[in-house]
Amino acid sequence: MVRWGLVPRWAKDPSVGAKMNNARAETVAEKPSFREAYRQRRCLIPANGFYEWKLENGLKQPYYIYPSSGDLFAFAGLWESWSSPQQTIETCAIITTDANEKMAEVHERMPVIVSPAEYSAWLAGEDGLLRPAPDASIQIRRVSRAVNNARNEEPGLIEPEED
Repeated sequence: MVRWGLVPRWAKDPSVGAKMNNARAETVAEKPSFREAYRQRRCLIPANGFYEWKLENGLKQPYYIYPSSGDLFAFAGLWESWSSPQQTIETCAIITTDANEKMAEVHERMPVIVSPAEYSAWLAGEDGLLRPAPDASIQIRRVSRAVNNARNEEPGLIEPEED
C-alpha cells in the first residue's frame, strides 16, 4: 500500500507529505519536492471517480466526477520511497491541471487523467501529457452533503442527490 502525500527522499520527517497530496502540472517538473519523482517515478493511480465541492448558497455542495466510459480513471501520479533507520514509507501524489470546460462549472482544477492509449508514454517519462481530459470523458453529478463527513463511507454516497 502507498500512503497519500508525497514525501521526498531528502525530507527530514515524513509529516511533510500531509501537505503534498497534489502536484500542479504547471510546476511539477521544477518544484524540488516533485521534480525527481516526475523524472523517474511516475505511476498511474486508478479511481472510479472523485469528489469536488462548489460553494452554493453559502454551503459546500459536493459533486461526484466519474468516467463517461464506465471504466476507471487513471490519474497521473508520482511516487517516492522515504526511509529512516526505523521505517520505509512508500508515498504518492496526483498531478492536477486546469479544469476542462465541463469541470470548470464545479472547480477550477482537476486531476490529470491519462487515457489508456497514453499509459505507456506517461510511465516512460514522455512530456506533453499534463493537460485537461476531454469534456466528453467525464460525467458530473450532484451528490448528498453526507459526503462532507469523513465518517460516512457507504457506496450510496456517489448516487445522485434526490431533489
